[in-house]
Amino acid sequence: MSHPYQYVVLKCVPRVDRGECLNVGVVLFSQSAGFLQAACHVDAERLRCFAPDLDIDAVIASLAVVDDVCVGTDGGGRPQLATPGKRFGWLSAPRSTVLQPSGVHGGTAEEPAAELQALLDRLVR
Repeated sequence: MSHPYQYVVLKCVPRVDRGECLNVGVVLFSQSAGFLQAACHVDAERLRCFAPDLDIDAVIASLAVVDDVCVGTDGGGRPQLATPGKRFGWLSAPRSTVLQPSGVHGGTAEEPAAELQALLDRLVR
């Protein structure tokens, strides 16, 4: 069975005023499959070349918060959102921070987890 899904690319934007970015992750949500998960890949060397003053540990910590939100962990500044759809809505909302989501894109897949890895390989690595 093919499941419709939505996804956003997570972008590292070291200087919001310049708008330049490097992709560091993907969040995929499929309501019909009951699936909400993030996959990330931080190439520290590439980020250092792109933005020498960037706090890479802070980027990694922000990505860990994304993982927490996906599974519904709240507290410590994380939102308390009851459903995966609401959590995806929060994760995909535009923001002006170092870690920003792209616009929402969609597709269909037999296996959302495999599709998430394919998107990560194609869009981030």
